[in-house]
Amino acid sequence: MLFLFAIAIPDIVLDFLHRCPRFATTMNEVLRTNALIYLSKMPQTFPSASRLAFWQRWIYSCIPMQSIATTDDNVRINMPDQSLSESKNIILQVSSKLRGFAINLLAFLGIKQIYDLKKIHIYSDKILRCMCEYISTLDYEEYIKADVHRAFHKAARNGMVEFITEVVKACPHVMTSADGNARNLFMSSIANRQEKVFSLFYGLESNRARFVCLMDISRNTMLHLAAKLSPPSQLARISGAALQMQRELQWYKEVESIVNPTDKDFLNQNDQTPREIFTYDHKDLVVKGEQWMKEAATSCTVVGALIITIMFTVAFTVPGGNVQETGYPVFKDEKSFTVFIVADAISLFSSSTSVLMFLGILMSRYAEEDFLKSLPTKLIIGLSMLFFSIAAMMVTFCAALIIMLDGRLQVIIPIVLLATIPVTFFMWLQFPLLVEIFVSTYGPGIFNRKMKRWY
Repeated sequence: MLFLFAIAIPDIVLDFLHRCPRFATTMNEVLRTNALIYLSKMPQTFPSASRLAFWQRWIYSCIPMQSIATTDDNVRINMPDQSLSESKNIILQVSSKLRGFAINLLAFLGIKQIYDLKKIHIYSDKILRCMCEYISTLDYEEYIKADVHRAFHKAARNGMVEFITEVVKACPHVMTSADGNARNLFMSSIANRQEKVFSLFYGLESNRARFVCLMDISRNTMLHLAAKLSPPSQLARISGAALQMQRELQWYKEVESIVNPTDKDFLNQNDQTPREIFTYDHKDLVVKGEQWMKEAATSCTVVGALIITIMFTVAFTVPGGNVQETGYPVFKDEKSFTVFIVADAISLFSSSTSVLMFLGILMSRYAEEDFLKSLPTKLIIGLSMLFFSIAAMMVTFCAALIIMLDGRLQVIIPIVLLATIPVTFFMWLQFPLLVEIFVSTYGPGIFNRKMKRWY
């Protein structure tokens, strides 16, 4: 099979398709598949379906790639000169060792893997364009025989935006095709929670209306499909049942905003409205989300309460004690004492705020709509204030040491460095969760409503 070697040797596949483009749609009668269908099952070969972290995306964008030579390009091959002097041979050997060390270092840092991924993406794009160029020349019978629409809908289920757009450019009529469940491109993207494919809807401009009113084989509208529970593979991408519930609500609200108002109460084959389906399918996820929120809030409440107790006590047991005659602190005129008392107040007030937020989470009613904004917002405020309180508590501790040790830096500096360890560990463990919740709640969203016209 042609594409069994696509990832390992994409350059050979590209060259082969340039020479024999008909193999793109030549059907294997035993497996009932061809190269185009096989490519539609490989989402990892295209950028839109790749799941990269923020820092990986940054590295990906910074990696330079040379243009890929095709069969029409002139390729120059440099042969090594056998008559090199001994000194030049030594230089070549050293440079080869350094190059090997650099490659191993890049592999250790994960940069080489990102480079290889980008290389595969570029080759896959070239291969896809080569296939689509040939597909555009097929007549109707050849198009049916090639089973282009099956490859198209597999790509939609796998979230392969590049595949979809290129095939549509080659065969515009594929946009009106449906899969085995009578679902069009956008209905399939909703059912499989492929937000990048669904965002193509916003690039249709005047052609949107004809897709909104369609139903599948079970008389489900777009909103019915959005009301169903996401596939487990898509839910697994999101950490925490509460955030999973939030994502489900975001999908439902997004689709609800584009459908006709009458579709909100439309009955499907089982006489169910979209809202009834959503409530029934998500009742277990609501329970899990409530449990996840309460466990997180309980753990953080204990930490916050301990900080409140410590900081309140510290405010009345200042380092150095008080003057007997006046009752004022001995070091009240020292700058380090000002830092001490301000940091103590910040830690006390921020930890008190965090505890109140977490108590609000524990006492929430946990309705479906609460998972969209209310609960995540309380968790964001609670975690943020807890971070501030722990950091301020460490500053308070360091300021107290400076006062008591009277500026002995050889002791103060190591202790201060050690004091940063718990703050660093806490941030390292919890800060990614805080960022994920904030981006999910107040970020730009998973849908691109500013999609440019592409069809």
